[in-house]
Amino acid sequence: MRLWPFSKNPNEETSAEDYKDLDIGTYESSDRPALLIKIATVTDLKGTQNIKNQIYDGHIVVVDISRLKQDKITFERVMKDFKQVSSDVGGDIVGLGDQQYVIISPRNVKISRDRIGGP
Repeated sequence: MRLWPFSKNPNEETSAEDYKDLDIGTYESSDRPALLIKIATVTDLKGTQNIKNQIYDGHIVVVDISRLKQDKITFERVMKDFKQVSSDVGGDIVGLGDQQYVIISPRNVKISRDRIGGP
């Protein structure tokens, strides 16, 4: 792979000797962990810690919150925790369905609110 020349003046003419060959393998590391999308169900406030840890570790989590709808106070506390972790990592959070699912993403992953097709 060739990169730009090391010339300090962009108006100077360049030759093949002005470029440096780089091994792309040194820049593409296979040890970098993959971004995972994880699925979770939360039924109470205790269940949020593991989900928050996954977000802090850089994963996207789709959480089934439908079982929390029976207890409004717990539902609000869990959602407050999820919003806080999303804010802490600079991520994003969005609800899906009729308050049945929430998607929480880590830093540098934003969730579009635009629908593709359909109303």
